[in-house]
Amino acid sequence: MRIPAHSVCTAIRDDIVSGVYERGGRLTEELLARRYGVSRVPVREALRTLEAEGFVVTRRHAGACVAEPTEQEAADLLEIRALLEPLGAARAAQRRTEAHLKVLRGLVRLGQERSRHGRSEDLRSLGGWFHETLAQASGSPGLTALLTQLRHKIAWMYVLETSAAPAEAWAEHAAIVDAVARGDAERARSLTASHAERSTAAHRPRFPRAAGAASTAGAMNARGAANAVRAVIV
Repeated sequence: MRIPAHSVCTAIRDDIVSGVYERGGRLTEELLARRYGVSRVPVREALRTLEAEGFVVTRRHAGACVAEPTEQEAADLLEIRALLEPLGAARAAQRRTEAHLKVLRGLVRLGQERSRHGRSEDLRSLGGWFHETLAQASGSPGLTALLTQLRHKIAWMYVLETSAAPAEAWAEHAAIVDAVARGDAERARSLTASHAERSTAAHRPRFPRAAGAASTAGAMNARGAANAVRAVIV
């Protein structure tokens, strides 16, 4: 059975994010095909996708390599997220379904319960699931894809420090869901912007000495992100 390229792409991306492949390291089609048990065709397609996303660069005489983002590019990601997540929440207030609300409310209940017991690993996972569902509730596939890519890249470039007050973070999540449920787009936008701003301080760069490293292919700054949003959000 032929394994689709998007599955190979997900596997390689996950391994890059988790540090299996070091920044700047070569990614040869032969070794990747052997590792994931596929032919070189889906590997080649996956590498093209990952290059477009900024996880991979192609270098002369070296071929595909893991990208080496600069500190500025990493900082841009948090700024871009601070622009896009509030937009997604506002759209969610206008377009969410009852199914989205059910999942969001369930995640808030679990998050509040876990925060009382100090289970930080569970909270990280639940937080990621919460923001993914909120993005999906926006009803915009383009925006959802951008936010998903941002989450992957931020997880690669930053360590998320454990919150000293997880209950407060989940109270913010609950307030966002309440605004979304009531269809209050401006309140959902405002609450999410404040939440994103506070969470930015909890991100510590994994690669603090990357300022002189090679530029990530396809990296977007905040102005570029705004242009991309206008192009893909419907």
